[in-house]
Amino acid sequence: MNLKGILDIAGRSNVGLVRSNNEDKIGEDQEIGLVVLADGMGGYKSGEVASEIAVNTILEELRAAIPDLPPGEIDDQTGYTRESLAARNSVVKANEAIFSMSSNEAQYRGMGTTLVMGIFYDNQITIAHVGDSRMYRFRDGKLQQITVDHTLLQELVDRGFYTQEEANTSLNKNLVTRALGIEGSIAVDIKEDMAMPGDIYLLCSDGLTDMVDDQEIHATVTAFRDNLDQLADKLVAIANDNGGRDNISVLLAQPNKEFPSKKDWKSKFGKLLSK
Repeated sequence: MNLKGILDIAGRSNVGLVRSNNEDKIGEDQEIGLVVLADGMGGYKSGEVASEIAVNTILEELRAAIPDLPPGEIDDQTGYTRESLAARNSVVKANEAIFSMSSNEAQYRGMGTTLVMGIFYDNQITIAHVGDSRMYRFRDGKLQQITVDHTLLQELVDRGFYTQEEANTSLNKNLVTRALGIEGSIAVDIKEDMAMPGDIYLLCSDGLTDMVDDQEIHATVTAFRDNLDQLADKLVAIANDNGGRDNISVLLAQPNKEFPSKKDWKSKFGKLLSK
């Protein structure tokens, strides 16, 4: 299904005030309902190579796969939608591409990237993520983080060694436990949810969340929710005002109306006629 004109998207990627190059990469395809963000890591410029491979591979894979899928169809074996399986497969392919280059070319050894992405279809969204790049959802005035960071600190919070409040002030926030390109295989977190008109989905690198706490993000989204471009600019500006110690990337997506699949409407109409 084509979501052009239904899904509003705005994105910004900024080098920040300290780094000399930008290792973040963002990408989107409005027609297939895809938004993706990667935050690279590694030696000189290799982080930006990893993030670019990740985003470009996912765009290529899903542009080929999504148009041929029956929107929202459930896979009997896994219980996930076909879109979710395609998302996972695209991340696996990206991991393989980065790992292969890292293994075969010395200048890229050890490079990797975090990743968060969303695919919109049939009044739903599939979220896939690896690492500590995040997705938030703003709905009915409330901001909720809907990904869980793959970090050592988050594991310690989950095990009860830290409270979330203590974790927010820790100096060891960015020790990731999972990233693309580090090993030959990758575990991808997949989540499916209903997407409602007016929802704002915020994808961001840790260059935003390390500089701007959730309360300030919430206040900013609330103030600028009617203009995604202004909202993206403002979030980046606040991160830089607060120090801009890392690259800052934000990607915003908002359905402006419902987007059920045609097949779904036909099946519902058929059921009504049969009654």
